[in-house]
Amino acid sequence: MPVLYLIGFAVVFFLYIVGTSVRVLNEWERGILLRWGRFDHVKQPGLRLVWPVIDRMIKMDLRIITMDVPKQDMMTCDNVPVSVDAVIYFQVVNPQDAYIKVENFVKATSLRAQTTLRSVVGQADLDELLAQREKINLELQTIIDEQTEPWGIKVTAVEIRDVALPDGMKRSMANQAETERERRAKVINALGEFQAAEKLAEAAAIISKEPQALQLRFLQTLTEIASEHNSTIIFPVPIDLLTPFMKAAENANKK
Repeated sequence: MPVLYLIGFAVVFFLYIVGTSVRVLNEWERGILLRWGRFDHVKQPGLRLVWPVIDRMIKMDLRIITMDVPKQDMMTCDNVPVSVDAVIYFQVVNPQDAYIKVENFVKATSLRAQTTLRSVVGQADLDELLAQREKINLELQTIIDEQTEPWGIKVTAVEIRDVALPDGMKRSMANQAETERERRAKVINALGEFQAAEKLAEAAAIISKEPQALQLRFLQTLTEIASEHNSTIIFPVPIDLLTPFMKAAENANKK
């Protein structure tokens, strides 16, 4: 019986050793191996063995992490209060540094993103913040990536999602936009009148050289008025209108 107990204990102890020694790392994971508390090496994906008690392995996820940057209340450089929130995309590229050089790389990256967002937006004016968002996104990404690089973190993108303005500022911007639309409408209307006046001046110059053209245009206008309103127009015919035709008849008779 004691022998059976010893065999059973040995089997249980062996299974325990195997269970605590065999680790599986997925394709997107890396293992930080600490031996006697000191960093030894980074284990690659697959079936890996570690020594019980002696070794300790920490799994690190290398997939891109998407994190919301909390809304920040701040002032732009032209003294406009705004509330801005963003989203940041980053991933671990150096598992050793991400585990050893910073206690919590996710929290550290989040706090760094918040302070950088406040700093960059505070140096921009409202028009730049609304119209050049891609430029500000690129600037945020560059700054945060430089600051997190020593931690083994790569920032792939930063995007400002929403810029909230006070209600008073929204009304002012709406009034400004309406005024701008009215100004453009007046400019377009004035330009149209100017072009029409130019064409009328050209037409008057041509008609002044040919009096018959003015008479024909007068008769054409009367015809258009009569056809549009379905009415009969009685008007005195000035002798000047008939003079060219009388002269033409006289010249024909002389021939």
